[in-house]
Amino acid sequence: MAFDTFDEGISLGGVRSKTEIRTLICYIFDRVSVPMKKETIVTALQQKGLANYFECSSSFDDLCKSKNLELVDEEKKLYFITDSGKLIARQLEDTLAYTVKEKACECTLSLLEKERIEKENVVTITKVDNGYNVTCSISGGDMDLLKFTLYVPDINQARIVRKNFHKNPQQFYNTIIAMLTRNKGAVTEALKDLNSIL
Repeated sequence: MAFDTFDEGISLGGVRSKTEIRTLICYIFDRVSVPMKKETIVTALQQKGLANYFECSSSFDDLCKSKNLELVDEEKKLYFITDSGKLIARQLEDTLAYTVKEKACECTLSLLEKERIEKENVVTITKVDNGYNVTCSISGGDMDLLKFTLYVPDINQARIVRKNFHKNPQQFYNTIIAMLTRNKGAVTEALKDLNSIL
């Protein structure tokens, strides 16, 4: 297959033709089978070095124009694959390397999970005198299970707190509950979990 894309940022084994990129995008939608944002797909392919950012973005737009993808939620900017897109994915998936397909789907699922965690566990950063307040909320569906505000002196620390909180809100919740209830078994288990990530 002829290479007809920019190869900036593409790792060895990445896709270098517009047809392959379009096929891979359709394959991801068909395989993951949930509506997704354009940014999620483009980021997934770029993060793994599977395709050039601009080529991914352009290929996504091409698929929308040809009605292989359609906007199904305008407010959330979610797209889904159409029947013609599924046909492309299933007829041409063998033209893509197995490792490329697996990496693309793995990264997409990881980004979707990250989006879910950030949506359900909100962190807000508010400028105050001499620093920032970082408010973290752990959701239990219709209610907050835990909500706290932490003061930090600068924006970089605020962003670090947000990033680390979003890595595993459930682990944070379990640790706090174990400490507050003085449940020795739960505290020991929480400390083991914390030790494994430090």
